[in-house]
Amino acid sequence: ANGIMNVAAAEKLTGKTNKITISNNKGRLSQADIERMVKEAERFKEEDERLRKKIDAKNSLENYSYSLKNTLQDEKVAGKISEEDKKSLEAKITETITWLESNSTAEVEEFEAKQKALEGVAMPIMTKLY
Repeated sequence: ANGIMNVAAAEKLTGKTNKITISNNKGRLSQADIERMVKEAERFKEEDERLRKKIDAKNSLENYSYSLKNTLQDEKVAGKISEEDKKSLEAKITETITWLESNSTAEVEEFEAKQKALEGVAMPIMTKLY
């Protein structure tokens, strides 16, 4: 609380000890600066959370799209899916990836809606595999 920190270290093998005192001198943040920064962090917390959710939704859709794309390219899976199903799923995946590339600033709801639409095409096809 007073801006002074004492640190001591001891090497157990040789018994050598060293101490250092760190004080809040010039070049450090003042209490007013610290309080201002804390208030700014609190003010931006809500926006940061909104951006985090948006990025999570985008990453989820992107990961799902590429995962499906890789699954379709797997020889074990490709042989079990009808050509018609494969073409419709590939078209939806390509559409989704193209949309992602041109709409990277979309809102959470848009990413989630695109993922639901892709899942709507993929789930019936993938459940046929099992």
